[in-house]
Amino acid sequence: MKVLQLGKFYPVFGGVEKVMRDLAIGLGCDMLCASADKKRKFNTISHDGGGCIFVAPTLFKAAGTMIAPQMVSWLNRHAREYDLIDIHHPDPMAGLALRLSRFKGKVILHWHSDIIGKGVFRFLYKPIQHWLVRRADKIVGTTPVYVSESPDLKDVQDKTTFIPIGIEPLIPEEESVDKIRRDFEGKKLVFSLGRLIPYKGYEHLIRAACYLPEDYKVVIAGSGPLRDSLQKEIDQLELHGKVTLAGYLEDKDLPAWFAAADVFVLPSVTKNEAFGIVQIEAMSFGTPVVATRIPGSGVSWVNKEGVSGLNVEPRDPEDLARAILEITKDEIAHRSFGDGAKSRFEEMFRKELMIKELEKLYEKRI
Repeated sequence: MKVLQLGKFYPVFGGVEKVMRDLAIGLGCDMLCASADKKRKFNTISHDGGGCIFVAPTLFKAAGTMIAPQMVSWLNRHAREYDLIDIHHPDPMAGLALRLSRFKGKVILHWHSDIIGKGVFRFLYKPIQHWLVRRADKIVGTTPVYVSESPDLKDVQDKTTFIPIGIEPLIPEEESVDKIRRDFEGKKLVFSLGRLIPYKGYEHLIRAACYLPEDYKVVIAGSGPLRDSLQKEIDQLELHGKVTLAGYLEDKDLPAWFAAADVFVLPSVTKNEAFGIVQIEAMSFGTPVVATRIPGSGVSWVNKEGVSGLNVEPRDPEDLARAILEITKDEIAHRSFGDGAKSRFEEMFRKELMIKELEKLYEKRI
């Protein structure tokens, strides 16, 4: 059976693209996507699994979507070569390409997230999304919560299922971990990582520091348009000694931060945060997690309450601080949550588990 992963862009820098790449390599199949760096020529890249990543040039970006018309023409020419297409949603360009192709085989719709908001682009894409939902032989979410509560999937629950995202455990350099711990000696290190954008809720984590003792240090890593406003918040609250915006961290540096942290916090506030891969990255080190109970999102399902960590109400700095303190209040509590985080990762979120479950689904031919 020949399979094509369809959607998003390359090079990889986000969660959906990482999942697509891991599936393409792990299952030995092909992948069609748009270019993330606006290359002018169509590019074909062989990958370690034996297949290829086909990268169509992007003309421009609109509402977060890479406009790459060559995805349409390429799929029209090559659709008949595939038995199954696994399309990753949301990606209007991929949806349009599949809609305009002459593909007659099986379709899996990988539902990573609803399209949030009411912009013109969403209005224009809605007919294609409706067609995709009807056309799909199976709809695969990443958590049971998201697929069961998505308003766009309420009439097709009979053909939905879920397969959690899985990753390879990250491996830190012990010297780097030791250096971070020395830099924050005598402090409880509260770590968070992500784009500095509105739905991530970092202003609430900053305010939560007001309720933490002086021996706690909050480090928020990542770049984005809200950096200046978040720094202003830190300055106004006089939290220079308790909160640091660390900026962008290279991938090679991240494992040491996850390993050195006493607790990882994901303070997101809307269901744009559908899963939160950073949570399972933290769990892979046995680092407990504090996340938020976002209605309709799978975030708090990933972080199992009382096992891998604690979940709090979104936009509630005091509740965030309470959960951080509860996890780190003593060595017994911290070790218990850490062991729970590690166990949940091993049982649910390893990459080979994700690949194995999807392979089973492919083999069933839906």
